Amino acid sequence: MPTSSPQDKRTGRPARICRSEIVAAAHAVIDAGGVDKLTMRRLAGELGCTPMALYHHVRDKEDLLRLLLNDYADQVVWPDLPEDPKERILTTAHAMYDVLAAHPWIVEILAADNLFGASALWVGESIIDGFVAAGHTVDQATHAYRIIWHYTAGDLIVRYRSARRAAENRPTVRAQTFTDLNPDTFPHLASLGPRYLTLTTQNTYIHGLRALVAGLLSTP
Repeated sequence: MPTSSPQDKRTGRPARICRSEIVAAAHAVIDAGGVDKLTMRRLAGELGCTPMALYHHVRDKEDLLRLLLNDYADQVVWPDLPEDPKERILTTAHAMYDVLAAHPWIVEILAADNLFGASALWVGESIIDGFVAAGHTVDQATHAYRIIWHYTAGDLIVRYRSARRAAENRPTVRAQTFTDLNPDTFPHLASLGPRYLTLTTQNTYIHGLRALVAGLLSTP
């Protein structure tokens, strides 16, 4: 009678998974289909385990997203900041923009204001510190930081969604609208025509950021 080996006895046992594998698989799911496609069932399928096995590591999808945010933030190398308060604010905001632009799905999660990576608090602290150094109170500086965050998040969300529409290569209502504008009613926009759409794809974040920060510094 043949005897079973230790290898045979392991057959059928649930696969053991670790947090690093969960993070890597979750990133792969998001990169392939967006954050909406990330579910515990889909992730379990990617890992070859049951959804229940995932709950030994994360409580639910929200906990999983928090894990992903912290994992990403922990890998970021933030820049050294200049002494000048204005340049300190600009450097920090620009760094935040670049980090989020690399993974724009993060912005839509952070925009809900219920999840954030603790390691990313460096951004808020540095911008608030810049405004305080420029003479603002902590409350005023916090308001200024939130305005910059809203501007940054809005810019990235619009660009992310526009890029997804462009990738689908479908005609848009906006494109048709700017082709048929009445020059008597909209002389400037009609003169731009389809070129308007080209102009709106240009990245004006830094130009707008400089104007925004200058205005915030001048009006505590």
